Amino acid sequence: MSTEKAIQPVEKSIIFTIEISTPLGPMIAGATTEGICILEFGNRIRLEQEIKTLKSLLQAEMVPGRNEHLDQLEHELNQYFEGKLKIFQVKLHTPGNEFAQTVWKSLQEIPYGTTCSYKEQALRMKNPKAIRAIASTNGRNRLAIIIPCHRVIGSNGSMTGYAAGVDKKKWLLQFERDHSEKAANLLF
Repeated sequence: MSTEKAIQPVEKSIIFTIEISTPLGPMIAGATTEGICILEFGNRIRLEQEIKTLKSLLQAEMVPGRNEHLDQLEHELNQYFEGKLKIFQVKLHTPGNEFAQTVWKSLQEIPYGTTCSYKEQALRMKNPKAIRAIASTNGRNRLAIIIPCHRVIGSNGSMTGYAAGVDKKKWLLQFERDHSEKAANLLF
């Protein structure tokens, strides 16, 4: 008899995926049982690599299908594009180290309809020397719109890189400005 232990296959979890139509084109959404783990425009730079990394991080396979998180996301995303939703409530599943979690949380604190620079983001995080690391981590955000990295611009007001294209970034910023003004006007 062999004394070697039988190698047990690693049980993979599932990321259910759907495509969601938006005014800016199709978005790919994925969710585990814990929450939304990816929401990206179909034209995102390096999307295939991002998906490969996510599957590896979560030890998961992607399969077409739905769960309650995707249903909620689709509803909230429709509300967002109707100008009715400013803050997403859907549960998120964002694998990453502590620094990444802090960076992504700081992005969620940028108010709808406003922008900030990478430098301002670093100052808000009380980490002014980490501008480059913060910018790099913003670029690894897998949850477009929900974690609003599109709200970060250059210190001089320039539209810095956005993985789905600067045209989409400009559109989202203008859309949010227009709808935050409408909301403000309703208050008076």
